[in-house]
Amino acid sequence: MIKQVLRRPLGLAAAGVLVLLYLSAILADFLSPYPTNLQDLERTYHPPTGFFFADGALQVQAYELVDPSEARYEAIEGQGYPVEFFGRGFEYQLLGLFKTDRHLLTLPDLAGRMYLLGSDSTGRDVFSRLLLGARVSLFIGLLGITITTSLGFLVGGFSGYFGGRFDFCAMRLVEFMMAMPGLYLLLALRSALAPHFASDQMFFVIVIILSLIGWAGTARVLRGMTLSIRQHQYVMAAESMGQSSFMILRRHVLPNLVSYLLVAATLSIPGYVLGEAALSFLGLGIQEPSASWGLMLSQAQDVKVFYLNFWWLLTPGAAIFLTVIAYNVLGDVLRDIVDPNMKTR
Repeated sequence: MIKQVLRRPLGLAAAGVLVLLYLSAILADFLSPYPTNLQDLERTYHPPTGFFFADGALQVQAYELVDPSEARYEAIEGQGYPVEFFGRGFEYQLLGLFKTDRHLLTLPDLAGRMYLLGSDSTGRDVFSRLLLGARVSLFIGLLGITITTSLGFLVGGFSGYFGGRFDFCAMRLVEFMMAMPGLYLLLALRSALAPHFASDQMFFVIVIILSLIGWAGTARVLRGMTLSIRQHQYVMAAESMGQSSFMILRRHVLPNLVSYLLVAATLSIPGYVLGEAALSFLGLGIQEPSASWGLMLSQAQDVKVFYLNFWWLLTPGAAIFLTVIAYNVLGDVLRDIVDPNMKTR
């Protein structure tokens, strides 16, 4: 299936975008020139810095603040700060394995600042926060869909295979969950669970909330598919040979559901990304000092941002848009590959 995805231009483009995003999130500390919460109140709303070559080296353009009321900066002609590749900066754990302080781009001259995507209202580097926030916004979808598909398979697979009272009780629970308004249930669960967790644990709270909301639809579909698979001759042959129910589910039912689970998971992950962004945007999700794309968008809700055209503060929205589009395109490509009606000679 991976080979078929890479043979299609849309699939290759979507997979390439997602791989780039996830690699950026994994290597966020290495790619970030500054810590996430390093403030510089003398450089608030600083625009993205320019680069130029001088003295045989890449340099960052120097700026001066000419109008503090409008946060207007002007480049100082001919003045810059040399950029050092793989230089030393703040210390972090690379891939969570060993400590290092090497970064892709650094400024040895502490008098200057390198803002690849500008700074926010407290002078924090937007680019560094965007990379660190990607860890929350991207991986929350992977963890959430893993829990959702596992619950959906256990409930739906067991209901379709065993039937009887278990099927009746499980389907009534699924119907109850599907009848609940998703947004209100999301807010209610968030309010109920929030007092019991610290701000640094809110990531796992959001994963649990989104998973509890999203598993019901998957379970209902998998139940119908399991009912169909259970009537196949190889399943009945396995039952007549005395194989256990667990072994039949693992060897015969689950492999026939993998294609659907893969497509459904790919198309469902954007919902988790948007769900986290919505909660953080409303102030109910990830909290400071952590960072996420939704939280960054929430902090950009200022008339000054739009009035003075501080466009770089809206880059988290562009990142969310790009992620959702890439996942939807990849899901459509996978669905075309799996659907036998779409196969051509």
